[in-house]
Amino acid sequence: MPKKAFYFFAQKSCLAVLSFLVIFSAFGQDLEPRVYANVPKNLNVVAVGYAFMDGNVLTEPSLPITDFTIQSHSLAANYIRTFGISNRLARVQVSLPYTFMDGSQTRTNGDILTGSRTGFADMKIRLGINLLGSPALDKKEFKDYEQKTILGVSLVTSVPTGKYYDDKKVNIGTNRWGFKPEIGISKRFSHVFAEIYTGIWFYTDNNDYLDKKLEQKPTYSLQAHASYYFKNNMWLGFNTNWFFGGRTITDGISDDSEIDNWRVGGTFSTPIAKGQSLRLQYHVGAYTNNGLNYYAITAAYQYSFF
Repeated sequence: MPKKAFYFFAQKSCLAVLSFLVIFSAFGQDLEPRVYANVPKNLNVVAVGYAFMDGNVLTEPSLPITDFTIQSHSLAANYIRTFGISNRLARVQVSLPYTFMDGSQTRTNGDILTGSRTGFADMKIRLGINLLGSPALDKKEFKDYEQKTILGVSLVTSVPTGKYYDDKKVNIGTNRWGFKPEIGISKRFSHVFAEIYTGIWFYTDNNDYLDKKLEQKPTYSLQAHASYYFKNNMWLGFNTNWFFGGRTITDGISDDSEIDNWRVGGTFSTPIAKGQSLRLQYHVGAYTNNGLNYYAITAAYQYSFF
């Protein structure tokens, strides 16, 4: 494929496979390839998705619960809008999941406690801007632009919209706000896009946790992705992340809840029609020091338009 033709192919394919804010993430342990992808301004992306998670995982990382496993089914709606700020590409992403969760816990006396939860989870909003390497171009100008290295920043906000019972340890919602400033780099090597992001989650207090105050220290995150683009506009990615920190404090008493977790996975995306694509992702724990040993499978459909 001629160099000029490949540039056009690579940029055009991004319209169909622009990655939205990962709609299903436990403890903010996101695997989000193509977050800082180079795309035209005034692009809209609507997506719906499904996720299945199974293992020792909860929707809230700070819960002092052990030997707890769940099977979780989630549906989510997502929307992305790109625009220009001072001739730089920016975007806003909104995701709202609805979750069906069944779980069981083995008590110290050997008894098994079961339960279920159903309702909306916490909304996620990402506001980001590509500071370098990604000017805000319209659709006509964009097709001739050759991406090299992109430097971008984002702020991800977790909004406490999820269903929450203040007399229960296990909930779908977290009953608190979360904020993650993040910086990311994306670089193209012929057919391969390499990316790395790093950020820190900060949390407000949950003052309604079993009539106690629940605090959590910041959680540090690091993601890396390598995505290979085929001539037919499909792409295949390898994904990994690392999360550290997040120690919790209940009514001033610190517990042994600090996490040090590493996850790996893969993503496959294929266009199915003009402006439409399907995306599949699988990820599993590679190293876990404090529970959170689970696997997740997600499938999503997205439609892009101007």
